[in-house]
Amino acid sequence: MLKYTLIFLLILSAIVSTTLAAVASGISVPWRQIIGGAKTTQQKVTDNLFPAQGYTLQLFAGKVPNARWLAITRAGDVLVSQPRSGQVSLLFADRNGDGRADGQRVLIDDLRRPHGLLLHEGWLYIAESDAVGRVPFDHSDARLAGSYQRIVEGLEDDGHWTKTIDMGPDGWLYLSSGSSCNVCIEKDPRRATIMRLRPDGSDLEIFATGLRNSVGFDWSPRDGGLYATDNGRDWLGDNLPPDELNRIRQGAFYGWPYAYGDRVPDPDFGVDAALAIEEKIATSVPPVHTFAAHNAPLGMQFLRSPKQPADYRNAALVALHGSWNRSVKDGYKVVSLHWNQSGKIEQRDFLWGFLSEDRKAVFGRPVAIAEDTNGNIYISDDYAGAVYRLSSSGAPGVRTASPEETPRKAQDTPPAVDAVAARSGAELYQSNRCGLCHQQQLPLKNLRSKYTLQTLADYFDAPTPPMPNYNFDSAQKRALAHYLMSREVSPQAPTQ
Repeated sequence: MLKYTLIFLLILSAIVSTTLAAVASGISVPWRQIIGGAKTTQQKVTDNLFPAQGYTLQLFAGKVPNARWLAITRAGDVLVSQPRSGQVSLLFADRNGDGRADGQRVLIDDLRRPHGLLLHEGWLYIAESDAVGRVPFDHSDARLAGSYQRIVEGLEDDGHWTKTIDMGPDGWLYLSSGSSCNVCIEKDPRRATIMRLRPDGSDLEIFATGLRNSVGFDWSPRDGGLYATDNGRDWLGDNLPPDELNRIRQGAFYGWPYAYGDRVPDPDFGVDAALAIEEKIATSVPPVHTFAAHNAPLGMQFLRSPKQPADYRNAALVALHGSWNRSVKDGYKVVSLHWNQSGKIEQRDFLWGFLSEDRKAVFGRPVAIAEDTNGNIYISDDYAGAVYRLSSSGAPGVRTASPEETPRKAQDTPPAVDAVAARSGAELYQSNRCGLCHQQQLPLKNLRSKYTLQTLADYFDAPTPPMPNYNFDSAQKRALAHYLMSREVSPQAPTQ
């Protein structure tokens, strides 16, 4: 009892000190995030929130306090982390067609501020504030199939304590860890970084540094690059520094705490700094895109489903959690990022209305984004304790039909199969044991009548269950498509 009393007093002390600092600075704080009590209903969602053209919005679940990260099972159920409760909940897929979760239950609890979630090869990975753990997960009945085991322990969790985890196309787990402070020189080199480790927890290493708080990251289906959001420091006024989107490369340094934005020296640690620090700033990597100061970009998700409207396929959605330290609130929406042919990024509003027009009332704060194989988009809200679902409404001239919906006319001439790529694809097919399903239960036939080489390669971004998403990179998808097409062009091609 004494332990929990001390924890409560520490939390209360932090809240009081934050509140006093806010009042003294004249900033506009979303108070219900601190004191709790915000709720929402379908009527409030309908009245206040507005999705981009071509999408419809529904309240998928409205009683998920402190809903943070999301993961979607092969059966379409949605997992949600709830750090304050120390648990992960399961929201049952909408099988009765009313647009809402068919129910919910606690999947696992007694965790230390669980945040990041990842489903991979029969495991559920959970990034707690001070550790990474995993537990066998049965997708068929959405239940744990074994005991939870921590595979990494001893991570610091003061300051920016959230940890986010995902599987990279290289087969490594990637793990973000924010800074312990607003701006400081870290003692633990793992803070303010993105790290990576093997799926069993071994070989933990630092991948990129100088990232103050990169809560969300994902790999682009367009160029294969790893992109991550990053929250800039506080107390430089309403409009500085910008929040960032960075393209992450191994061994690169992204500026914090010595600089922000495009190598602008930080007033505390970069101005009038030693020569070594000036050189460090000069070689730091600037962001590929900036968000308005204090918008707090958190989760990001590239849209991969072929069922998305054409203009949104391969775009990234980013949840702007919203400011807590500006004199006038800003952010509080989901935006879409669109890359043009030259690589320039255009930002558009995708889901808005979480902030009133006078910028005083807050209705919600979006956190994480997930996409299922049918193209439905789920967004969590830790302020309203909700999960929303957006679906493409199939607006004429906007939506692109998937290969399954619009079978192609059989090609009169065989596709131009690349023999070298096909050999690589055959190796992928064999190493992933694809023949176990596709030889008898789900034989692959008449692919030429349904796909081109490109649309078949694109299919692997969001395969239809029970086929898992193997997170193939562009070269692997192309190789597998060429191999599968080669089997129809040349029946002698290997099938095992």
